[in-house]
Amino acid sequence: QVRLVESGGGLVQPGGSLRLSCAASGSIFRINSMAWYRQGPGKQRELVAASTGGGAATNYADSVKGRFTISRDNAENTVYLQMNNLEPEDTAVYYCNAFVRWSYNGDEYEYWGQGTQVTVSS
Repeated sequence: QVRLVESGGGLVQPGGSLRLSCAASGSIFRINSMAWYRQGPGKQRELVAASTGGGAATNYADSVKGRFTISRDNAENTVYLQMNNLEPEDTAVYYCNAFVRWSYNGDEYEYWGQGTQVTVSS
């Protein structure tokens, strides 16, 4: 099986920074995409940032452009989300997402982490 484990969440003041990490482990041949989603209280889950094309491309939600940076360490099957200039509106549970191929010609499977809480408050 494949596991995604997030870390790095916590409480931070507005304007502060956090770096989230998500490590994938298990039966992995290739991870085509890894992404971060978030869900605030009473809100829909939304895409925050994605690393696609094996890490060759990235995209961001408009609300976080210029503040968040997604990066990927392919050798370690880990994706990071550097969050700068955090705002109270960024408060949410952040979830790691990945599409994993188990073998060269195999299917892709989608996995989710358990989530890590980010709270931005003074």
